[in-house]
Amino acid sequence: MHVVWLKRDLRLADHAPLQAALASAGERSGLLLLYVAEPERRAQPDVSDLHLAWDLANARTLLEAVDQRGGTMRIEVGDPVEVLDRLNKTEPVESVHSHEETGLMWSWKRDRRVLQWCKGHGIPWTEHAANGVVRRLNNRDRWNGMRNRRMAADACPTPASIPPACTLKSEDTSTEWVSPYNALVSTPLKPGEVEAHRWLDSFLDHRYERYLPTISNPATSPEGSSRLSAYIATGVLSVRQVVKAITATRLHAKQRTSDDRALLAKNVNAFASRVSWRCHFVQRLEVETTMDTTAINPELCTRLGRQDDEARFQAWATGNTGWPFFDACMRSLTATGWINFRMRAMLQSVAAYTLNLPWQRTGQHLAKLFIDYEPGIHWSQIHMQSGVTGINSVRAYSVLKQSLDHDMQGEFIRTWVPELAMVPTPQIHEPWTMSAEMQAAIGVHIGITYPAPVVDETEARTKGIAAAYAAKRHEDVKARSASVYTTHGSRKQRGRRPNSWRTTASKGPTKPQAVEHDPQTSLLDFE
Repeated sequence: MHVVWLKRDLRLADHAPLQAALASAGERSGLLLLYVAEPERRAQPDVSDLHLAWDLANARTLLEAVDQRGGTMRIEVGDPVEVLDRLNKTEPVESVHSHEETGLMWSWKRDRRVLQWCKGHGIPWTEHAANGVVRRLNNRDRWNGMRNRRMAADACPTPASIPPACTLKSEDTSTEWVSPYNALVSTPLKPGEVEAHRWLDSFLDHRYERYLPTISNPATSPEGSSRLSAYIATGVLSVRQVVKAITATRLHAKQRTSDDRALLAKNVNAFASRVSWRCHFVQRLEVETTMDTTAINPELCTRLGRQDDEARFQAWATGNTGWPFFDACMRSLTATGWINFRMRAMLQSVAAYTLNLPWQRTGQHLAKLFIDYEPGIHWSQIHMQSGVTGINSVRAYSVLKQSLDHDMQGEFIRTWVPELAMVPTPQIHEPWTMSAEMQAAIGVHIGITYPAPVVDETEARTKGIAAAYAAKRHEDVKARSASVYTTHGSRKQRGRRPNSWRTTASKGPTKPQAVEHDPQTSLLDFE
């Protein structure tokens, strides 16, 4: 039989490995779609049961679709090598097909073990290109054109029928492995290709109208954003499918009114640029498989010298910092598995610049909370928002500024920090400024019913910004920054190099700073 090893590509449409296996399978040769729930993955410090549960829900939905087409799919729990070896003894494996997976070091090592097993059994394993990531590139000089040509290529159709395996039957052996994803978080997302396309279609049909006006606000962004990131992360949608849907929407724009065309162009073009940036950041992980443990500018990271502090970390991780807007964002993320990009950036920026915490631990914590966790995007953003790349601007977010900009009346705060529900609006952003008499009158006691600020935010953030600029002045840091740019820097704006300077630090001192681009306008988690 021919095996299609499903990893982060849980769909039938635009699935090159499946098409190749279908072409190979004949009357005497069956076909098996295989998804393996891996205990090794579960043991990784950046992986949570939420990720496993969401992927399994999509795998089970796919199994139903395969059964409807007459095919065979199995969901197994174990090590892929052991699973393949066992299946091979039941029904001999003639070939293995999969997409290339861009992951952290553990997944590369796992793939090498699978390759050795295939070679040892004389079984060809063909890996097919996935999304816009290009393997074996030395730099970014040609990447953008290669990515765009791949996006323009025809997408594989959904097969009307799938030949079954000869002796194996469809089976799900993972039923007791993890709790359902919707028991872990409160989310409107439902698994499967049909649901993914429903979100995509509704966004390009009408939801795009609210895209740019709402994506920075944590209260409004859940509706205004595309909400496709979780489907992309687990491969229920391919980036190429999204790109082609955007193209089709643009082609039909002439049927709309002039005002609607302008609105569509503004919002959909912004969304399309973020789709492109998504591939850009995942490409980084293709050559930096240890981004979860090692900064791409280690000299800069060493110079910063951030130290773990358990009390500060726990306050940050649980949403009990004493800064109402920050705590509301962290609690909202924990409960729903999702928050918009600006708030993700703020959460990590505060950890790095204001609380001086090491990026590895805070990055792992955030990764576990995101239902749409994509290692290539996540760890690039953790590096950028922690200031450890050397080629990006210092962007130290002010919690107070974000609170005033995006929750002026404090409604989001009151929703997620109910212990502050009775605080008057003038004090909701800084409740520690209330007099003792006011606290007693409304039953909110700072330091008792709600924590006092873990540190003085303005003082600590200013100190963190100054430390970042000081670290970047060292010659070893500058040399590494130039190397980082050569490997990872965007080529979209050729004139911008590590010796071109500007800054976008939020409420920070105005000093020269090397940048690749403004991270606030690039994408990033594909919303």
